[in-house]
Amino acid sequence: MIFRQLFEPLSCTYTYLVGCEVNRDAVLIDPVMNTQERDLAELARLGLRLAWTLETHVHADHVTSALQLREKTGSRIAGPAVNRLACVDLGIEEGRPFRVGNVELAPLFTPGHTDDHFAYLLGDRVLTGDALLIDGCGRTDFQNGDSYTLWRSVNEKLFTLPGETLVYPAHDYQQRHVSSIAQEKARNPRLGQGKTAEEFRGIMAGLGLPYPKFIDHAVPGNRQCGVCPEHVPEAMAEYCRQMTFSPQG
Repeated sequence: MIFRQLFEPLSCTYTYLVGCEVNRDAVLIDPVMNTQERDLAELARLGLRLAWTLETHVHADHVTSALQLREKTGSRIAGPAVNRLACVDLGIEEGRPFRVGNVELAPLFTPGHTDDHFAYLLGDRVLTGDALLIDGCGRTDFQNGDSYTLWRSVNEKLFTLPGETLVYPAHDYQQRHVSSIAQEKARNPRLGQGKTAEEFRGIMAGLGLPYPKFIDHAVPGNRQCGVCPEHVPEAMAEYCRQMTFSPQG
């Protein structure tokens, strides 16, 4: 298996490149519109063909590049089946493995951050999306999020994985790259240390987070698999244009 973690600094999003060493097919998980040229260059450098893009959920902080990558490369789009998006080629459901060549990802339905959220188990690692971050988790106050639902998703789906399972999140805001299930169970201040559902609910209710600045543009754009909406304010236009600088994680 070929595995790369790629970083987009505006939204602090990690895109994951997973490739099959046998047939050279690859999938990009949570690709970002303004780093698509970097991603294509990385695929070319590794001698891989983009077969799929795959989403953990409909994002609120960036626009996916799935549609533009399909137009450029012929790749197909996979995402949560629950959304029933017309632009998606394959709906993801728990219990139905997602395969790229001889690489298999097991979808884990982990709602709570949003009502459509999936994590993906990949051998000794799990791509947790926004459900479980390093020392944190995604917020639960938009897109039909719910703190009790997220607590259950993490405790019943993610924290039941072996402790040595590596945790690769969809975001990190402090230049961290990877954790483990054991580490998050031991020290995650929101969900670890045996936090009860009520304790977690209280923590999330007390965050006092501002309204997401890009959500009203990102969500409708992502429900079309990556269309930059019209009338995006100039201050947010960089989320919808090609970037000249985007370091890899």
